Amino acid sequence: MAANKGVFLTAEWRKLALAQYAVDQQILLKYLPPYTELDTWQGKYYVSLVGFMFVNVKLRGFNIPFHTNFEEVNLRFYVRFKDGKEWKRGVVFVKEIVALPAITLVANTIYKENYQTLPMKHVWIAKENELEVDYLWKNKTWNNFKVIADAQAEEIRPGSEEEFITEHYWGYTNIGHNKISEYGVEHPRWQAYPVKSYKINADFGINYGDDFAFLNHAQPDSVFLAEGSEIKVLKGKQF
Repeated sequence: MAANKGVFLTAEWRKLALAQYAVDQQILLKYLPPYTELDTWQGKYYVSLVGFMFVNVKLRGFNIPFHTNFEEVNLRFYVRFKDGKEWKRGVVFVKEIVALPAITLVANTIYKENYQTLPMKHVWIAKENELEVDYLWKNKTWNNFKVIADAQAEEIRPGSEEEFITEHYWGYTNIGHNKISEYGVEHPRWQAYPVKSYKINADFGINYGDDFAFLNHAQPDSVFLAEGSEIKVLKGKQF
């Protein structure tokens, strides 16, 4: 693990609901940061709708009042970047939605991310044999991503699609003409809950733009529910 002086943010990411949609690579190329290339799972170019909770957020070791626990819903896709002889697997965010204006302000102005502030809430209901996780956000009308899963999490199998989706440890952002930023995320290997059913009620066009409006009528290729863990976001660098 990196030394603390290299850590920008620590938190927990918990109860990550992830829905994967196969899309035409031409849709993603306009969002592709310089020096990166699209990463594929068995020839499929995926975007993922992801809902989860940030818990116990600390910035450079300090809690930020009223900003320690909050929901996020994002749409992301998968890339890789060659750093010397090493291929780094990472993600690029089309948009990240949170409920806190301060998070959006910092992310958009300093880090050139595409954040949006919207009303949000979540529901977690744990029963003896079942777990219900629901993330809701209001963009003109209420959208939601709900998953019902077994109550017992299992190890993610090596070589599985779940591993491909959850084990991208870098983030890349286009920050200007032929310039990108890179940051690393460290976390242990996650467990996942077997999914019984799901419901996605989201207007992709309103939330993520016309390029993704067709997903309103698409079925995801897969839906996962990962438990998550403590995470470290490392200080970024530019290329």
